[in-house]
Amino acid sequence: MQYIIRLALALLISISAPVHANHHDDHQLQKEVKSNLIPVASARVCMVNNRVFEQDQIPIQVQGKTYYGCCNMCKDKLNSDVSARQGLDPITHSPVDKATAVIAADATGKVFYFENEQHLKQYNQNL
Repeated sequence: MQYIIRLALALLISISAPVHANHHDDHQLQKEVKSNLIPVASARVCMVNNRVFEQDQIPIQVQGKTYYGCCNMCKDKLNSDVSARQGLDPITHSPVDKATAVIAADATGKVFYFENEQHLKQYNQNL
């Protein structure tokens, strides 16, 4: 009986070792994704999808400010939905107007909106 238990344990360890190694790879990947944010031009951002693109987006004038969207649906949303024109500063958690925000992107293309350059710098230092 003890032999069977030892055999089962050895088998379990040999199966779980590669899984555990991959688990550590996952942690490394998470660290890589949490790399510093890079400032991006607002014209390259769809402010509805909150993603950065390689090309300039469609400029949308709303109340004298310029927002950007990637398609007509985003254009309509920015025109009609006040919340689509606001982001949250990750440092203060305060609303920030996307048209005047400091915008930065992570390695995946997701964008973040900051009230000022100092908040972006602080965010990058806290990673």
